[in-house]
Order: sequence, then structure tokens, then C-alpha cells
Amino acid sequence: MDPKRWVIAALLGFIVVGLSVNLFTRDHGVQSHDQYYFSFLREFKETILNTIDGSWMFSTTNETKPNEAKEQQSKTPGHHHHHVPLSPNLTACHRSLSDADRPVYCCPPKPASEETVVEFQFPDPSAPLRIRRPAHKLDKEFISKYQRAIAIMRGLPSDDPRNYMRQANIHCIYCTGAYNQMHSNSLLKIHRSRMFFPFHRMMIYFHERILGNLIGDDTFALPYWNWDNPDGGMFIPDFYLNGSFVDTQREKTHLPPQVADIDFDYVERGLGTEDQIEYNVNFMYHQMISGAKKTELFMGCPIRSGEDGFCDGPGTIELAPHNALHTWVGNTVNPERENMGAFYSAARDPIFYAHHSNIDRLWEVWRELNDKKLDINDPEWLDSHFVFHDEKSQLVSIRIRDVLDISKLGYAYERSDNVWMNARPKPAVPPKIARQILKLKEQQEHQNNLLLPTNRQDFGPEGRTLDDTLRLKVQRPKINRTSKEKEEEEEVLVIYDIDVKKDSYVKFDVYVNAVDETIIGPESREFAGTFVNMRKGVRLIMNPGDAVPKKKKSTYLKLGISELLQDLEAEGDESIWVTIVPRGGTGVNTTVGGVRIEYIR
Repeated sequence: MDPKRWVIAALLGFIVVGLSVNLFTRDHGVQSHDQYYFSFLREFKETILNTIDGSWMFSTTNETKPNEAKEQQSKTPGHHHHHVPLSPNLTACHRSLSDADRPVYCCPPKPASEETVVEFQFPDPSAPLRIRRPAHKLDKEFISKYQRAIAIMRGLPSDDPRNYMRQANIHCIYCTGAYNQMHSNSLLKIHRSRMFFPFHRMMIYFHERILGNLIGDDTFALPYWNWDNPDGGMFIPDFYLNGSFVDTQREKTHLPPQVADIDFDYVERGLGTEDQIEYNVNFMYHQMISGAKKTELFMGCPIRSGEDGFCDGPGTIELAPHNALHTWVGNTVNPERENMGAFYSAARDPIFYAHHSNIDRLWEVWRELNDKKLDINDPEWLDSHFVFHDEKSQLVSIRIRDVLDISKLGYAYERSDNVWMNARPKPAVPPKIARQILKLKEQQEHQNNLLLPTNRQDFGPEGRTLDDTLRLKVQRPKINRTSKEKEEEEEVLVIYDIDVKKDSYVKFDVYVNAVDETIIGPESREFAGTFVNMRKGVRLIMNPGDAVPKKKKSTYLKLGISELLQDLEAEGDESIWVTIVPRGGTGVNTTVGGVRIEYIR
């Protein structure tokens, strides 16, 4: 770099420091009357940083072009990718095709990039709090008000962003990867990573405010489908069967009085009402407590911008009840179990919003259970932002850091009894007896050479197809950890390189030290967790130059097993028996690369 450029870079460096101080004061509660000023500062700062980080650093006497500089940058040994927050590139929206090559177009009538985008501003703190209540406890007055709001929304012109189908298509755009990321040719992906909770919170926040605005009620709040509550919450709420709440594309055999199966296996479990309720409560304990003791286990993997930042590791609640219930509500007759059973069509069903309100509530419950100690403080995640139309049809950019305090967003949840908190399961077979039986089984299989093929923890580049139950013995890297180690780190079972062929529903369950996995479920301590793949329902028409995720960044499932091993009296064992059980015949579409144990702090 020539001396003139060094001087400019140094000056810009001083400006950046000055701007950083300004931004620091903003992020630490210093009030200002002008949010736009701060927005300008933030963008100006990013521009300068990108400029300094970009072509100037690689300037040669021949004036290297920016694109060539990027190439040089990527070739520079030891160069670290300069991460930027995730956000959508609004200049293009991918078209989609259904499996039958039917065009499915979710993009807005005119590109969002042609609209003015304003920075999000918090609602007036003196406005009344919107209280989200359990859907099965609503009174007739509220139901008729909500019904009227949806009817008005359905009647708006199709080019109005507040129109019902346009609202549903927001989910289709973001959840099928129809937008690329800013500053990258990679698709923007908000499922199966830690973008899942904040994105859906934003989406239903704006939807709720639009509905309230349409009926002139600034106290209007979406109900939540309290499917984790055994006291009447585990059925599709009755009012969804009437008026503008009707969706004809629900699975008819799952309408009331059928209890929801929040861990749906794609086949009917055939349990009676009481047994299914008990099953659901036990399953919730695992997904919210014993399997969710670290941030990544609950929130999902730490996705970052760009091709190298891609990750595919969903958290407990997203896998099930979230994915499982979407599929359970969706119609078996339809090719992708539309509406609820596929990402592209799910938000067309009004029950989608009540389902996601409960998901959102459970995020708050989990944060409270952990005294907010597991909250993410990575600035890249906090500054990731998405755009939505508000109640005035204005396009708004909202950051994740803006939605972490729901009281600032002006809503709260009516308390519900989380009965599942006290549903810690017990071993199906006393651990000492189980260990003896498993050793005998292992000896028999050794004699018959049955265990040898599955005793590898890594299945090689081709992986193993889950066309049948898979049993293997997995070595534990650490035995007899100190109490300090146990407190600080979670032992995690990782099933990696999960490869789902085509866009299909896949589910498999995982057990540890199970004597007979065919007769137990989440009510038994041996249950370690579940994997559920939900369909997008469409495939995108790729744009020239779009990046396709690299194979090495494939899907993985992380299951927290510290509490489970403690209850199975297996903490001192050198190895554990792991059983992977494909469900509903869906494993034929799936291979896994292997199983290992790691530790998350």
C-alpha cells in the first residue's frame, strides 16, 4: 500500500474508533431521539471496515480490482474470513417449483429492494401490554374479534403486504432459502440453526400488530397453542374449526378429540388419551431440560454468514415438538403434507401462529430456567437482521438484539403450568441388570460376528443407511469427570454427516444402554433424543453463481447425555451402547456418517 493510502487508512481508523464509542453508548442504554443517526453510523462504520478490510489492503502498483483482491484474500495463508451479520439480499428472490414441477411463487409482487427500509423502533412503552393467552382458554368475545381480524386480512388486495397470503409467503421466502445472504452467494437459511427462534419471534410480532391494527385494537395478542400442557392444551383448539380459522388441509383424523402427538413418528402411535398425554409430558422434559443444558443444544448451531459459515444442527425444540407437530397437523393426502406439513405452505394455516407463539413462549421459559446465563452474546448474531412489513405497510429492518426482551416489544405470556418440569424419567431396566444383559448380548453377537460391522464409530465416506435399527458401542473420551468438569461441560452424543436424500420427512430416535428399544420411549431414561427432518415442499430455481453448501458442512444431531448417564449409573463406564431407531420407514432415505462423543462448555 502506498504512503497516501496508509494515511487515509489511519484517518479512517480514528473515525471508526470514534463511531465505535458512539455505538457503544447506544448499545449500553444511552437514549437518543434519532435512531436513524445511529443506523447511519452503524452502516458507515461497516462500510469503512469493509473498505479497509477489502481491496486497499491488497493494492498493488497495478491497482488490483476488488474481485481479484477478494481472490487474493482467500488465498492468503492464515487469512480469517471477516464475518458480517446475516441479513437478506432483497435485490432478488428465487422462484420455486413443487415436486411436480408446478411453479410456486412466494416472492413479493415488486422486489422488496425497491421499497424504503426503515430501522425498527420499539413500540411506545406506555402502550398497554399485549397478553398472549392459551388458545384453549379463550372467551367467545376474543375469538370473534380474532376471527374478524383474519377475515379482514384475507380480504385485503393481493398486492397489500398485510394480506393473509402475503403474510404466509414471508415464511415461504425465508424458510425455503428464497433470498440469498447479503455479501454472499449463499442462500439465507433461518431453520436448523440459532436463527430459528429470533426469526419466528419477529415474524409473529409483526403479524400480531397487523391483526390488531386492522380491528383498531392495540391490546390484541395472538393466542398460543399450549400443546405441552396436559390440562386441555394438547388438542387442536376447537375454534380453529370455524369461520376464517378453517384450513381444509389439516389431517382430518387428528382433529379434536384426538390428542396431539408432539413427537409424531409419521405413523399413528395408537395410544389412548391419557397415555399420549403422559408421553408428551415426558418428552417435553427431555427437550426442555435434560437434553437442553447448553445453548447450542437448545438454540441450534452457530451459523455465520458466507459459505464457510454454513451449519446445519437444529436444537431440541425445533426438531420436536416443532417439526413433528407441523407434520402431524398437515394433511396425509397432500404430496408434501400441505399446508402445515411443508415450510412453503405452513403459514397459510392460522394455527401456525398459535403453534409458533408457544415455541416463542418456551424460548422464554428456557431462558428463565437457566437464569438467562445461556443467552448468546455474539455481536454477529445480535446484529443479524431481517425485514418485515409493519402494520403501516412500511418495510422495517429489525435486528436480533432488538427482540431479546419481550417486555420492550410490548407483549407477555399468561403463565401456564409447565407440568413437564417435574417429569424426570427413570431407567426402564435397573442399570446394573441392564449392563449384564447388554454384555451378554455383545458376547453373543461377537460369537456370531454380528457386532463387527457396526462396531465402527465412523462409517466411512458412504455412511450407513438407516434402513434398520443400528446398534453400536461408542467409546467415551473422558471417564469419571470431576464435579467441576461436570458442572462446566455437557457430555454430548453427536450423530454426524446425516444425509437426507431429496426433500423428505425423516425421523429417528436415539437410545443409550437400552436393553429393548422396541418397548420404550421418552418415558424411559434410556431415551437420548430424536431427529426430525421437515420438508421444504419446494425446490428453488437457482440463480447463476449461487453457492451450494459444501458436503463437509452436513447435518448433525447433538444430544446432551450428562444427566442421562448419571441416572443410568454409567458415568464410570469406558463405553456406552447407542441404538439409532429409524421411524415410520423414513430411514431408507437417510445415511449417517458416524457417532462420537464430545463435550460442550
